[in-house]
Amino acid sequence: ASLPFFSSLQIFYLNPRYIMFIHLVVNDMLQLALSTLLHILGYALYTISVPFCLILLTFAIITTFNTPINLAGMAVECYIAVCIPLRHSQICTVKKTYILLSLIWAVSALSILPDLFVLLATEPLQFFHSKVYCARDYVFTSTYSVQKRDASHIICLILVWLILHYAYFRILFAAKGASAHIKKARNTLLLHGFQLFLCMFIYARPLFEQCLLYFWPSENSSVRFASFVIIQIMPRLVSPIVYGVRDQCFRRHMRRYLVCNVSKKPENVPM
Repeated sequence: ASLPFFSSLQIFYLNPRYIMFIHLVVNDMLQLALSTLLHILGYALYTISVPFCLILLTFAIITTFNTPINLAGMAVECYIAVCIPLRHSQICTVKKTYILLSLIWAVSALSILPDLFVLLATEPLQFFHSKVYCARDYVFTSTYSVQKRDASHIICLILVWLILHYAYFRILFAAKGASAHIKKARNTLLLHGFQLFLCMFIYARPLFEQCLLYFWPSENSSVRFASFVIIQIMPRLVSPIVYGVRDQCFRRHMRRYLVCNVSKKPENVPM
């Protein structure tokens, strides 16, 4: 329902802020759908064919990596709107926004495609005709892949945190005695930081599950499900709150859109 609503209003699809927001929402929808599918397959089948697993894992990892970079882009846009308002329309154009989104997908793809090429080059042909438990740690097991994964996660998160902190403190200084609009932008960055903090849980998932299993050693299935809800679902609930509830413009148009759809009466169909 969000996509037709977004594309029907010029104020949204010509505004870089809302373009990045809807990209974040769609990306999180894809990530949640893929992670849910992998979770269900892990319960129902346990192992699936390697080619099918590689397709699912590749897109799941890319969409997971997209989220923190997208948050950094939204923080930069917020900083420009508050601290450099006279140049905002020149810097944050629709064309540049779509270029940024393309770069986000390219950078995220670089986090997994080298691992995929290494896997294709090192594993025997029989491996690709076999079945595996579809999780990154069970498929990409080479030392190179593990080290590159850890390094890319650390570099990405450090850069995103630096961007968020820089933008937040610049807006914080601008917010002293300033308008409510600037203070709202500061609070939005705080929510971005909270969302990024939740997203970081996915990198600590093995340790988190081990801690839960230490207290409930016989509840392996329940622990995996609880871990899935906390790590995969909860971070994806923050975006609708940040913009769907707090943003007055988005809330006003969404309410009007929902009221119009609810009030539409079904057409009389002749018997």
